[in-house]
Amino acid sequence: MQRPSGRKPEQLRDVRITRHYTRHAEGSVLVEFGDTKVLCNASVEADIPRFLRGKGSGWITAEYGMLPRSTGSRMGREAARGKQGGRTVEIQRLIGRSLRAAVDLKLLGEHQITIDCDVIQADGGTRTASITGACVALVDALRFMQREKMIATDPLKNMVAAISVGIYDGAAVLDLDYPEDSNADTDMNLVMAEDGGMIEVQGTAEGAPFTEHQFAEMLALGKAGIKELISLQKKALAE
Repeated sequence: MQRPSGRKPEQLRDVRITRHYTRHAEGSVLVEFGDTKVLCNASVEADIPRFLRGKGSGWITAEYGMLPRSTGSRMGREAARGKQGGRTVEIQRLIGRSLRAAVDLKLLGEHQITIDCDVIQADGGTRTASITGACVALVDALRFMQREKMIATDPLKNMVAAISVGIYDGAAVLDLDYPEDSNADTDMNLVMAEDGGMIEVQGTAEGAPFTEHQFAEMLALGKAGIKELISLQKKALAE
């Protein structure tokens, strides 16, 4: 089996995490998985959803969008249509769930952190890149809150990262780019915490059903890939 990119089955794309990418956000990261590029901005707000008021707990939420020329042809802005698509809503809910699993919301106090993930360029894996970059932006926002005495204790429980795996040309592969993603027999996204806990598994057979053995192969590849991503997150945060 030859991957279109020439990568080995277990090989990530070139991953780059650039912190402090924009000036105003409390946490700002440009994350690149090969040719997929996502800008992740974390904003700290002194407000929380109504259902949490008076409970001494904070909240983390996310918004996601693809810029009009992030793909081969221009797509209209969802804001111009007046309605978000189902894919957009599903992805931003996934990002929010994933990041809430990283934090003790009680220690966040009555603050909300909103993560905006804007896809500048798409080449497969935009949701997994978004989660991986957003976690780094979230950590920078938490560090800001500690410096400003908004919170007394670091609420971070775990780093969180995400990666795609799949069955392409009969073999399990890691970190699918668009040519693989669009032709995969099976496409799966994994979200995991640094301690090895599973946060979300999204897997779909696009052609023939995948076997239990293939599932185990994809899971093993994904776990190894996420371990590598978390190492890159920590390296970026140490700089």
